[in-house]
Amino acid sequence: MCKRTHTCKALKSYSISQSGTTTISKSDRNKKDAKSFVPEMAAALQTNIRPVKVPATFRAVKKQSFAPFRVRCAVASPGNKRYNITLLPGDGIGPEVVSIAKNVLQQAGSLEGVEFSFREMPIGGAALDLVGVPLPEETIAAAKESDALLLGAIGGYKWDNNEKHLKPETGLLQIRAALKVFANLRPATVLPQLVDASTLKREVAEGVDLMVVRELTGGIYFGEPRGIKTNENGEEVGFNTEVYAAHEIDRIARVAFETARKRRGKLCSVDKANVLEASILWRKRVTALASEYPDVELSHMYVDNAAMQLVRDPKQFDTIVTNNIFGDILSDEASMITGSIGMLPSASLSDSGPGLFEPIHGSAPDIAGQDKANPLATILSAAMLLKYGLGEEKAAKRIEDAVLVALNNGFRTGDIYSAGTKLVGCKEMGEEVLKSVDSQVPASV
Repeated sequence: MCKRTHTCKALKSYSISQSGTTTISKSDRNKKDAKSFVPEMAAALQTNIRPVKVPATFRAVKKQSFAPFRVRCAVASPGNKRYNITLLPGDGIGPEVVSIAKNVLQQAGSLEGVEFSFREMPIGGAALDLVGVPLPEETIAAAKESDALLLGAIGGYKWDNNEKHLKPETGLLQIRAALKVFANLRPATVLPQLVDASTLKREVAEGVDLMVVRELTGGIYFGEPRGIKTNENGEEVGFNTEVYAAHEIDRIARVAFETARKRRGKLCSVDKANVLEASILWRKRVTALASEYPDVELSHMYVDNAAMQLVRDPKQFDTIVTNNIFGDILSDEASMITGSIGMLPSASLSDSGPGLFEPIHGSAPDIAGQDKANPLATILSAAMLLKYGLGEEKAAKRIEDAVLVALNNGFRTGDIYSAGTKLVGCKEMGEEVLKSVDSQVPASV
């Protein structure tokens, strides 16, 4: 029997179908109409964009001419609010937190007249164990046919010694490329209930509310050439390429400008333009676009300074835009300001096709299966899925409010526990959020 047949059979049994700072001054003129629409992380989404169908076969991201950016939202037919959601539990604690988030998503949707059809597909280490590759073609096809995707976590010690193309993390990079989700939005907000969970002093952490807009499908993670070779001296050399085309910078910059416009009107572009040519072009392109957004105050900061400023005075930041690798690092740093990486969701969006929603934490294999994981980041990712992926803001608000109620009632998982609160496991925290979803009156937006 051919390998392809084995793969299909395995997937069939797995799949589950279920019901240094430079500043550009801020203008006092009235805001111009946006050339494109992007979601505001802290406010309600006002427009739904009809989905554009994409082919089911995987292709590498190719250079394309720039078009004004529009976030794609699935639009249910009147009287038929039903969506297809692909679940990618992944590895480690991923299946635990996705299972809980799915229940919360389903409950919040049912209270607002929204129905879901769930399909679970393998990715990462789970896919490697099942079919021998980190991202099966069947998972890509299911992803592209869905209205949105909810992902748990990828990776684990078990696969650390695999060759690069057989590492779980390769599957994550591949799904991002397949869906062309170039804009990664990562909010970092210090909730009043958790201000003392931050490692920073209360006066530094209190009131922090920032957004990291990270370019997700370019830069050094995807650049060519890359590899490991032996040089003329017989020594091994590893190399990667940090590369950005103008259109890639322009499209993520527009997302960031629009996001800042809908927040507090401040955008900080982070680069390393004093050393890297790719960053010189980055700064040039971002600066050129600033004239189209006179209501947004643009500043530039080197990445090493930005890393320092995030812990020294995080409240100075509103919206940060940066490349793939810098955004990966800075958003994780920002998450710890809030008290725990287990609290923060993310949205990865394209200008066509479904969005990918996931917590920013890792797979935490050391606590997997022990009921110790914090499910709140994944639950809040489900809320982002509703708001920014489907335009279902009332259901999203139910989830957001339910998380706050659970925290107000004193429930804490181990990563955010402090004296005077109640320590609970992953399942019980999920149950408390579900109770809070049920107890709410219909949400208003």
